[in-house]
Amino acid sequence: MSKILLYSAVVVSGAAVLIIEILGARLLGPYFGVSLTVWSALIGVTLAALSCGYALGGRWADADPAPTRFAALFLTGGALTLLLPLIQRPVITLVAGLGLRAGSLAGAMVLMFPPLLVLGMVTPFAVRLNTARLDQVGRAAGNLFAVSTLASVFAAVATGFWLIPILGVRRLLVATGAMLLGMGLALVVRTRTKSLALLAVPAFVALGLAGASRPQPAPQQGLLAVTPSPYGEIRVLDHKGMRFMLIDGSSHTMVDPTTFASDFPYVNVLQIGREFLPQPGRMLLVGLGGGSVAKSYAKAGWRVDAVEIDPVVARYAVRWFGLKADEATVYLADGRRFLEEQDPGTYDLIVMDAFGGSSIPFHLVTREVFDLVRSRLKPEGLFAMNAEAVGWHHPLIESLAATLQSVFPHVQVLPMVEPPDKLGNLVLLAADRTLELGRELGQPGSRWSGQYDLVHAWANRFGPTPGRGRVLTDDHNSVDVWSDAINLVARKDLHKYFADTEMAW
Repeated sequence: MSKILLYSAVVVSGAAVLIIEILGARLLGPYFGVSLTVWSALIGVTLAALSCGYALGGRWADADPAPTRFAALFLTGGALTLLLPLIQRPVITLVAGLGLRAGSLAGAMVLMFPPLLVLGMVTPFAVRLNTARLDQVGRAAGNLFAVSTLASVFAAVATGFWLIPILGVRRLLVATGAMLLGMGLALVVRTRTKSLALLAVPAFVALGLAGASRPQPAPQQGLLAVTPSPYGEIRVLDHKGMRFMLIDGSSHTMVDPTTFASDFPYVNVLQIGREFLPQPGRMLLVGLGGGSVAKSYAKAGWRVDAVEIDPVVARYAVRWFGLKADEATVYLADGRRFLEEQDPGTYDLIVMDAFGGSSIPFHLVTREVFDLVRSRLKPEGLFAMNAEAVGWHHPLIESLAATLQSVFPHVQVLPMVEPPDKLGNLVLLAADRTLELGRELGQPGSRWSGQYDLVHAWANRFGPTPGRGRVLTDDHNSVDVWSDAINLVARKDLHKYFADTEMAW
């Protein structure tokens, strides 16, 4: 076998490994989220599959280093890759009841382990084919593993930067499977083996099935958009009279599709900023979502800057959720990086609404970032943050409050859900000024009114509990662990709500 063909095969297998690993997060994400737990499961399964593949590939090559066997690895790996979009939903349905940790690990094992195991066998087999003398083994192994790893590096960058946003998950899986089959076919032609050509038949049948399995328009009315972005799968759908934005299967926005009024109580509670700051000023919203918070403040005369990391989310806020160009100046950036670039004392109000049910960006909830927030507020400014937890005094809430108190002298927590041990949103307030209102909020009004949400949350407010919360820092931060538990409860509730429709997943 020529060195060019051999090295080309190693490049293809190395690239495919990283593409499949990264796509694994997108296969599991709509059901389990893309949290630290899910990524740990994916990385663990990938390394386990590769280690087993290295061992088996070396033994298989020593037993019979025939080029036909080498070609069979690519045909098999390609066929297994092409099966992934076909078996994704049945596999996830089977393991979903195991919970977040066991379910994501089991899902990764069933989906990712087989193709990665086969691809792991490629490089040690290539080393055997590329070794003519014993004194060349080290150089042959080093060169081939270096080429394979470089291909993986390139594939990792290309997949995250360009391929997923351009092709999406399903088409990229089909393209990867086709690439492996094409490499296998080239090796079959090179070996001129008729029996191996028969193995290519089921592999190309899998290619046809995978191509034919492209999602058709949903039979249920209401699925408006499904778009992969660099940060997750974004879905917009109408269901039970409401419009939703789901990011990796987690609900981030819910509005009335005719008025674009939010149905999330926390959006109403975040209007508390206007009670402390009755004169419209300048506001920064970290996390645009569907734009509900931005719209409400803009209508009250505020100048709103909104920073959103996901360009698809920002685009959909305008396209599907009624955000107008004059209601907010939207910046596409990471919230912390954006804050670092602003001048001290810029904002009257900073609202952080960047947390979803899937995970909490750990770099946005540390003492260091709260120091940054405080420096960007005016002396009488206010910081408000939305968070979700299971219970009013969940360790996450207590630690967020404790961390805020390590920076701001005045901190209050406004809960919304009752009883106090249930899943729900809480708004945390922090300021250098006293957090007391100079007047009553008025009558709560109807149970379903926004005023009720605000009055109810303010009436139940509480401060940090001494000694219960942990101050979170860039060096020591446990929010990933807490958010996994919250994610599990939130997704169970969401799956119950969407039980009669598949368009949410």
